[in-house]
Amino acid sequence: MTRDSWPFGCRRTQYHSLVDSGLDYLPHLRRESARFAAAIAAAPPAAPVPPCPKWTADDLLWHLAWVQWWWATIVRDNLAGPDARRLGPERPSGRPGLLEFFHRASQDLQQVLGATSADAPAWTWSDDHTVGFIRRKQAHEALIHRIDAEVAAGSRTPMDPRLSADGVDEVLRVMYGGVPEWGSFAGDESRALRLRATDTGDSWLITLGRFTGTDPEGTSYDEPDFGVADDDSGAPAAAFISGTAADLDCWLWHRPPAGAIDQSGDGDVLSEFATVIAPGID
Repeated sequence: MTRDSWPFGCRRTQYHSLVDSGLDYLPHLRRESARFAAAIAAAPPAAPVPPCPKWTADDLLWHLAWVQWWWATIVRDNLAGPDARRLGPERPSGRPGLLEFFHRASQDLQQVLGATSADAPAWTWSDDHTVGFIRRKQAHEALIHRIDAEVAAGSRTPMDPRLSADGVDEVLRVMYGGVPEWGSFAGDESRALRLRATDTGDSWLITLGRFTGTDPEGTSYDEPDFGVADDDSGAPAAAFISGTAADLDCWLWHRPPAGAIDQSGDGDVLSEFATVIAPGID
């Protein structure tokens, strides 16, 4: 699926989660940001980042620093994303300047989000225009890029299972999922697969189908897609994918899992799902 024509690499227009994680995202954001900083400091500035082939370790550091600065600016100054983007600082030269900017931006984001109610209104690229959306999104942004930094540094550490299960839900429903108002999705219930986290017990029933529509710029789409059931009621599935929540989260984000991802059942269904997620997320 071609996603780079939609804002921020996804075409999600209606946001919701069916995993009742009960998570407080702020401590996770704080921990994952600190773990990112430690991992990136252990990677040479020019070290490649295999999950992001165009980036060096310093490019990754700049990316997460800028993203955390950007969201803090949006919430603190009550700005729309494009307006905040125009205020963006220049990239510091060298590792020391990048690290200093990251620590400042990360601390600012944590303070701003912690001081603002989760249900407070804020600009987002989703239909969920609340600070709660940003808290969740940024906890997972820090988690995935912490993995990138550890891969670049050559040292992996464990991922929190509950945050990872929530991450699977977030990537399926928010980053890959959703149907814009100008399009429609037609699912084929005979081509369903079940994704299951073996350590947390969470599962997702995914139905393959086709997305069609013409966007406001006049580009038409007719391509394979999938939908995620509001809850997994145990309906029959033609194929199955399982692994720990952390490994599933990494796999869906096209990051190397630490363990095995088991796949069984209808090979065509598995192949089509793989095709749909193959382009990844920008």
